[in-house]
Amino acid sequence: MADDDKDAEAMQGSAAAREAAYDIQVELYAVLGHANVQVKQLLKLGRGAVVELDRKINEPIDLFVNKMLVGRGEVVVVDDRLGVTVTDMLKGQRGS
Repeated sequence: MADDDKDAEAMQGSAAAREAAYDIQVELYAVLGHANVQVKQLLKLGRGAVVELDRKINEPIDLFVNKMLVGRGEVVVVDDRLGVTVTDMLKGQRGS
């Protein structure tokens, strides 16, 4: 088999593997911020209670895929739901 044929076959196999990965579901979530509260404070929370987070209004939120930080974004309103505009994707996160 010629080298060109082997290269073409390898590229087709690689493309097929990539296509198969497109259907894998992952968990994506956005973290608005964090707060540390004592259990006694948590038990006092009720409807209308406000928990102050560690982020300011215009700070980017963290975007995670399967518990790995992958980017940052901003909260937006889409119709009557919350959404996220991706502002930055992190690179070089493999193996860490």
